[in-house]
Amino acid sequence: MIRFSKLADYAVVILAALLEKKGDLASASELSNDTGLPEPTVAKVLKLLSKGDLVSSIRGAQGGYRLAREASNMAVSDIVTAVDGPVALAACVEGSDDSCDYAGCCPVKGRWDSVNSAVKSALDAITLADMIAPQTGCVRTTNFMEERV
Repeated sequence: MIRFSKLADYAVVILAALLEKKGDLASASELSNDTGLPEPTVAKVLKLLSKGDLVSSIRGAQGGYRLAREASNMAVSDIVTAVDGPVALAACVEGSDDSCDYAGCCPVKGRWDSVNSAVKSALDAITLADMIAPQTGCVRTTNFMEERV
């Protein structure tokens, strides 16, 4: 099964919460309250998203975080890459930081590249705006963490 890390999942949730702020600054503490995620986790994700140029951070007492670009210009692949690193389904795909002990004699060497490209293209085509499109008939009654427990 292919899975993204929990931090990548949380990153989308945090970015969605920032989008709801409509450009206003939000602190890690405020975002923690909004999402139900632990504040240290929110702070860690925000640092990664800031490093990936997906959020802007303003220091100081009146500081906080906001989206660095429009949700429609933020691909899911950008979010995953900021949090987890490049999309690489196998150790031998182009751009992977991993190495494989069998690379010299592997019968499928290079074949994962096309699969990896397809997955990356799909993630490039979906934006944060697509991920948070309103759901009809959805009433939020609990916070994010309570829903996941």
